Amino acid sequence: MSHPESSSQPSPAELISRLSEQTSRLVREEFKLARAEMTATAKQGGVGAGLLGAGGVLAAYGFAALIATAIIALALVLPAWAAALIVTAVLFIAAAIAALVGKKKVQDLSLAPERTIDSLQEDVAEVKGNTHHEHA
Repeated sequence: MSHPESSSQPSPAELISRLSEQTSRLVREEFKLARAEMTATAKQGGVGAGLLGAGGVLAAYGFAALIATAIIALALVLPAWAAALIVTAVLFIAAAIAALVGKKKVQDLSLAPERTIDSLQEDVAEVKGNTHHEHA
């Protein structure tokens, strides 16, 4: 003998099964979102690290030919040791600027998957909201 109400409402077993399926799907989707967000963050970190490395390489190769030229040119008006010291100081300043720009790029990264965290918080709030409505 079945009641008319029981045919229109799912059984507790059906509700638990639906909850399990929806929870599994939700967890899979959140993992996909976290993976996509972490991949994007890693790519941005790679760009920052690449720029930092490029700054170092450019400082080494770009100024290599100019080092000898600058020292020789300054040695025409100064003692050779003073010319070499001035060129060395300029090179260290340029290297420091490149390193600071690269460091800033790397520091601006957020390693936390922020969109995933926000999405999870929304999911929890929605589940709590549905739970309160079902018990009312």
